[in-house]
Amino acid sequence: MALWLKENDTLKKVLFVLCMVLCILGFVNSPVALVGGFVFTYFLGNPFLALNAKAVNWLLKIAVIGLGFGMNFQETIKAGREGFLLTIFSILATVLLGYFLGKLLRMNRKTSHLVSSGTAICGGSAIAAVAPVIDASEKDISISLGVIFLLNSIALIAFPPIGSFLELSQHEFGLWCAIAIHDTSSVVGAAYTFGEEALNVATTVKLARALWIIPLSLVSVFLFKGKGKQLKIPYFIFLFIVAILLNSYLPIPAVVTSGITTVSKSLLVLTLFLIGAGLSIDKIKSAGWKPMILGISLWIFISISSILAIMFI
Repeated sequence: MALWLKENDTLKKVLFVLCMVLCILGFVNSPVALVGGFVFTYFLGNPFLALNAKAVNWLLKIAVIGLGFGMNFQETIKAGREGFLLTIFSILATVLLGYFLGKLLRMNRKTSHLVSSGTAICGGSAIAAVAPVIDASEKDISISLGVIFLLNSIALIAFPPIGSFLELSQHEFGLWCAIAIHDTSSVVGAAYTFGEEALNVATTVKLARALWIIPLSLVSVFLFKGKGKQLKIPYFIFLFIVAILLNSYLPIPAVVTSGITTVSKSLLVLTLFLIGAGLSIDKIKSAGWKPMILGISLWIFISISSILAIMFI
């Protein structure tokens, strides 16, 4: 049956498009989309492989720009005052440690930078923003996202009981979640389990933390500019800033901005499906165990250092 489907290009294209539609309509979440794309290609092949890389590149940029309409500049800056120094320290320390560990492990430089960026700021969103800037391949992106999604799932389950064991206050736990858990969805999930105040603190601090995507992306441009190559300006990052400012200072109806952010999140899920669809067993084998070692090491570092700072400083 699978062999017959694999040889039927028309039906294969129809099924592939159907999976894309399911992603856009919100029937699957990000991790499922990434794994689903890989499974589809593994068993049936990717009928649009020639277009895959270009589609991923453009969809990532469009999704990141659209997400800017879900952020309010003034509220984010206000929220950023909470744990400001801790945020700066954790981001700089994580990125620098990731750089040195990546060299120690002799990892692919772009994969190392993506894992470090995702751990330092806000998981998949940071990876989505930085990847086009450094010309990361689908393999680089998918491996990095896989590491981040796995650690997110662990954090969602592990953080609440650890917080209770350490007798953290609602405020302390919310701050810890915002700094030590990668993706916003997992931050919200873990904090919600702990309590309402923890949820409020975690959400506002994580929102402010997301703004650091902008300077990180701009710095990444210079870090990955090869010798003799023209400097590649990430114009979509500037459009992301424009989207934030428009949402903050123009009287745009909430239904419009909400609609844009919803569509952008759907496009991000679709992009993850396409990234998975561009992956293969050979690419995964070539990546090896090093990205996971790096991701776990950085996550342990940021989790322990941030909780010690919150409790004792």
